[in-house]
Amino acid sequence: MHDLSSRIERLPFGSFHRQLLLMGGLGYTFDGLDAAVVSFVLPVLRPLWSLSSVQVGFLGSGTYIGYLFGALFAGLLGDRIGRRAVMVWALVLYCAASLVSAFAQDWTFFLGCRIVAGVGTGAESAIVAPFLAEFVAARYRGRFTGSLAGFFSFGFFGAALLGYFVIPAAPEAWRWVLVLTATPVIMLLWWRRALPESPRWLAGVGRTAETEAVVARMEDDARRAGHVLPAAVPVPATAMPPLGSVAGQLAALWRPGLARITAMSWIMWLSITFSYYAFFTWIPSLLVESGMTVTKSFGYSIAIFAAQIPGYFSAAWLNERIGRQATIASYMVLGGLSAVALAVSHSDGTVTAAGICLSFFMNGTYAGIYAYTPEIFPTAVRATGMGTASSIGRIGAIASPLLVGWLYPNFGFAGVFGTTTLVLLAGALAVMLMGVSTRNRSLEEITADELAPGSAAPARGTA
Repeated sequence: MHDLSSRIERLPFGSFHRQLLLMGGLGYTFDGLDAAVVSFVLPVLRPLWSLSSVQVGFLGSGTYIGYLFGALFAGLLGDRIGRRAVMVWALVLYCAASLVSAFAQDWTFFLGCRIVAGVGTGAESAIVAPFLAEFVAARYRGRFTGSLAGFFSFGFFGAALLGYFVIPAAPEAWRWVLVLTATPVIMLLWWRRALPESPRWLAGVGRTAETEAVVARMEDDARRAGHVLPAAVPVPATAMPPLGSVAGQLAALWRPGLARITAMSWIMWLSITFSYYAFFTWIPSLLVESGMTVTKSFGYSIAIFAAQIPGYFSAAWLNERIGRQATIASYMVLGGLSAVALAVSHSDGTVTAAGICLSFFMNGTYAGIYAYTPEIFPTAVRATGMGTASSIGRIGAIASPLLVGWLYPNFGFAGVFGTTTLVLLAGALAVMLMGVSTRNRSLEEITADELAPGSAAPARGTA
């Protein structure tokens, strides 16, 4: 369907898209809730099961180990069997594992549940953005996908409220919290029965009739809202050769025209995820050692979690105003500067202010990254590109707390904050120097530029 892109690009943002935003956004909310609530459950489990520090560390890392494999599998499967199937089954897996974990009687069983739940949430987080971005016209796509990622912040903030008000209420309250974080997903599963498959993916695998049905549904929604749609002008699409096996999918990421894009996405995800978890895993402990106990207070924690919300949505807005590359690089640099300010703070007020800024910019970076990553890969490997980049990022989440644990005793605050800030700057430079322009460009136009012969240099323009 050569006119598929132009038919989608002419559509205004309507109720169809708002429903998609809410469906995908609620999935991200529950992903964030599940990931964050564990940090509030672990202090209860440690004395309950007489856990050592090593065992607590394993429980804390379980979700991220699952994330790594979930994101990778979701990307590979999403390009082979469809985005919708992966999205729904990832949600089923997460829901089941979270519910079962509430009945755990020892730490090894709980760890297994957390890893399985992490596979589900990792798959969900990696597939939602590339899936839903394929429904949206270029002029809305950056704000739409950035706002989609912003729903993570509601989950983190909800976890903080549950952690401070519900878990301490009774010895077994942690179990009810885990049940609570999983049960709303059951209702969401019923809602997603009406979720269509991506028309771009359907067209790519030759399912023309289904593609037509989905696009016609979107057009009918716009007409019912009173919009008169202009005529669709056919736009030739640039197709990739058949990928065949899973190895072919991975190899395609490194073909001419995409190798630079793949390398940039891996550096980008690794730098922000490494730095994010280095800062937020260790900052409270490091500051307490220096006498700043404010980081253990309820007010500080709520402020840090609340700052995520404007961080995400401000970046989503800037995605369309200044472009994805500029948004990502700016928020990375400003996040690094906030970390430096936090390192040199000497009062409760300045620690709190710097911590809020750090949370604002570091989380805002993700709104840019979740919008940008799906755009820079062709439809045939869009989920694979997003999944592998997200999976590489999880390696940073696993490794950074360990590296900081070694840096601090040997090099102190300067070593910790210097290393992580340099990593952020490297990520920002990679995005600006190796990235491509995506703002106000259709997905097909971006792909055509990347796969054109001799496309070794980044496309001109504001991303």
